[in-house]
Amino acid sequence: MTHVHTSQRAVVPHLWFDKEALEAAAFYCATFPESKVTTTATLNDTPSGDNDLVSFSLWGVPFMAISAGPYFKINPSISFIVNFDPSREENAGALLEEAWSRLIEDGTILMPLGEYPFSQQYGWVQDKYGVSWQLMLTDPDGEPRPTIVPNLMFTGENAGKAEEARAFYLSFFRNSRPGTLHPYGPGQDPNPQGTVMFSDFMLESTWLSAMDSALSHDFAFNEAVSLLIRCETQEEIDHYWEHLSAVPEAEQCGWLKDRYGISWQVSAASLENYMATGTPEQRARVTEAFMKMKKFNLAELDRAFHGS
Repeated sequence: MTHVHTSQRAVVPHLWFDKEALEAAAFYCATFPESKVTTTATLNDTPSGDNDLVSFSLWGVPFMAISAGPYFKINPSISFIVNFDPSREENAGALLEEAWSRLIEDGTILMPLGEYPFSQQYGWVQDKYGVSWQLMLTDPDGEPRPTIVPNLMFTGENAGKAEEARAFYLSFFRNSRPGTLHPYGPGQDPNPQGTVMFSDFMLESTWLSAMDSALSHDFAFNEAVSLLIRCETQEEIDHYWEHLSAVPEAEQCGWLKDRYGISWQVSAASLENYMATGTPEQRARVTEAFMKMKKFNLAELDRAFHGS
């Protein structure tokens, strides 16, 4: 499996921390190759005080994070598969072991590093900040995939719905297409035969993966890891909001929950620009404007930024 680097992905993983967003971003940038913090900003006077925002790139894949209080706890329902590809990285195995040794510091090993039927070298770890990583030595044969792919684990009442969710997202996301789909076979209890052992799919040029797990888990999707859709136009915002939002009481400041409980942010590319480049006064006006919104209104955000 070879890698593709994607600089302008439209769906960006977003991590919610209590106070550690900047610290965690720096830690991840030191853990993975070709990684850097791209922008930082502070949202002042929000309901949870002053919030640090950080955008960063891990091995060519964009991430965002916020420090916004102890309201949500990150769990393994959304993890990140990191593909170490021997055809692209001469020392892929050594790079994997180096990243593993950093991530297990004060972390929790969910599956020990070792050889598995699907990979010569694989391990699953929840790091000291609660974020889960699946490090994998990949097969260089096959269609290119990014270095890091978010993985959605359908557990509890969602177990068995991974294929349905995949079809649902592919039905309305733009620049989308299905990838692989591997069902569980017989004798893989408690997972029913035919449910999804692993699948992947592309939404807005971004690869995601999904799996079912009928094992007993004490976690489910929540706001701590969300998926942010970068929209250029109001039409795009309206389109995704209409198709995704399924929990009216979860609608706030561009955030929503879909029918599976996954949190999405239908955001504006212009908003990121305003927060990164604006004066303190401009950022304060924009923050005041969007804190009152459920679905973002681009024209109102623009007026707030320009003070018109």
